[in-house]
Amino acid sequence: MTPGRTTADDVERLLATAPPDETPDLSGAFPRLSEDRVRVLDGYGSRRQTRRGEVLYGEGRPEESFLVVTSGRVAVVEALGTPAERLVRVHGPGRFLGELGLLTGEVAFFSTIVLEPGEVLEVPADRLRDIVVRDQAFGDDVLRAYLVRRTLAIGEGLGFRIIGSRYSPDTRRLREFAARNRLPHRFVDVEADVEAESLLRGLGITAAETPVVLWRDQVLRNPQTAEVAALVGRRPDRPSPGVCDLLVVGAGPAGLAAAVYAASEGLSTQLLDAVAIGGQAARSSRIENYLGFPAGISGAELAERAEVQARKFGASATVPADAVTLDVSGAHPTVRLSEGEEIRTRTLVIATGARYRRLPVPRLAEFEQTSVYYAATLVEAQLCVSDPVVVVGGGNSAGQAALFLADHARSVALVVREQSLDEYMSRYLADRIERDPRIEVHLHTEIRDLEGEDGRLEAVVVEDATSGSRVELPARELMVFIGASPCTGWLAGAVSLDDGGYVRTGPALAARVDGEGDRGAPEGVRATLETDVPGVFAAGDVRSGSIKRVASAVGEGAMAVRLAHEHLARVSGRNC
Repeated sequence: MTPGRTTADDVERLLATAPPDETPDLSGAFPRLSEDRVRVLDGYGSRRQTRRGEVLYGEGRPEESFLVVTSGRVAVVEALGTPAERLVRVHGPGRFLGELGLLTGEVAFFSTIVLEPGEVLEVPADRLRDIVVRDQAFGDDVLRAYLVRRTLAIGEGLGFRIIGSRYSPDTRRLREFAARNRLPHRFVDVEADVEAESLLRGLGITAAETPVVLWRDQVLRNPQTAEVAALVGRRPDRPSPGVCDLLVVGAGPAGLAAAVYAASEGLSTQLLDAVAIGGQAARSSRIENYLGFPAGISGAELAERAEVQARKFGASATVPADAVTLDVSGAHPTVRLSEGEEIRTRTLVIATGARYRRLPVPRLAEFEQTSVYYAATLVEAQLCVSDPVVVVGGGNSAGQAALFLADHARSVALVVREQSLDEYMSRYLADRIERDPRIEVHLHTEIRDLEGEDGRLEAVVVEDATSGSRVELPARELMVFIGASPCTGWLAGAVSLDDGGYVRTGPALAARVDGEGDRGAPEGVRATLETDVPGVFAAGDVRSGSIKRVASAVGEGAMAVRLAHEHLARVSGRNC
């Protein structure tokens, strides 16, 4: 197919399958713009006539303009012109087109074809960003629509395909990358899908070459995540030369909040993360107690919103980018990345958070790459369909995981070493779990052994700490939420850490026992989030004494920016 064109057969085929009416607006995904709004947009773009069969957006190509249908009818199509072709949506006058990639730089995951000729209003992407900044209400509507469209695409299994075994560590790596970066995709399990073998045979691919990623006419054999990122246009911003005002290391809730507030207040801001935007929070299936979201919000969606917000204000995001050392001996803190690049900054926010602890049981390594998980997102839920699942942990993450997985798994057993369910878990979660007949709770109990063969988990052995009795619980998947350890290995010798490896800040520095003096604080006083190095702050889970909640992490990230302003004012006379 020539770019920008379709054949007459393509259009006739689409017309034959297209419904006579538009796709209904689904949860705000496809709002209709008012005539007044369209007139305002006329001042930023231009109108042009469309031709039947014209490709307005091409699958796999960048979306360069914001398009509003003023007359005629268009179709959104997946895999246009291939045996896997699928009509996704139909839009008419007043609807605006496009996807989240228009704001994030990703390519289009679908093609948009003119079914009935008419007219579109075309606004260049850079001018759309200007409008979004100036008109908050319109910006909110566009962002909400694009986010819901992305959620619908993921839920409907649209996008590229990952074909491989559910027991393959490489398959798991690719699926986690796609899930944590909210990329539309679907998984084809060679262990369960009867058509997978014939599909691979038709492509000339052997089982040994899996996993493979299929999209349009491209086949990637066991690709690195960077190859998949390049395939969908998710290329990280490279660190800017020179000295930035604020560098944020860690893109969880604390880091994202710092990036949003710093960039919105005019600081040149760079954001780094070793894995994906969102941190551990992005692994949460639903956050129900976050202010402003009474129906709850998934951690991944919250992170996605924050990333768009940070980019809107001008922050650059380099992901993945693994910080390996911090040098505070010079005039400016300097962070060195694993690839050798160095970033100098006037102020630094450490927001690297914590990683979930591994379960101290025999044979863990044997099953960890195939059957043990440290998250409960839609990816894990799809793996758990009709399987027995064991969740271990007594905090909110474990409780949320148990409730979420109960909607998918055959059975859920929650293993808790505490004497009561609400000892460390919010009461509202404990109440819901106790009332849910699908969840079997094992209190004052710990996992002692794992059973299975060939890397496939079959059961876990648990021991009651009160009676000493042991029982075997069936389990195809084991979800582990037993606390976390701080990601501070890269900070050794640069800033003060407590006995647990968390970053000391503010008043906690007075409790130092290593005998070193404070490095340059006025009269030995430190701001609440400031480390023992002037201008270096810590926020969120990585900070010693922090409250391990999403809301508090966001608050600390915002507070760190205020303190960074004050530091810059002290050392350079800049206004706060």
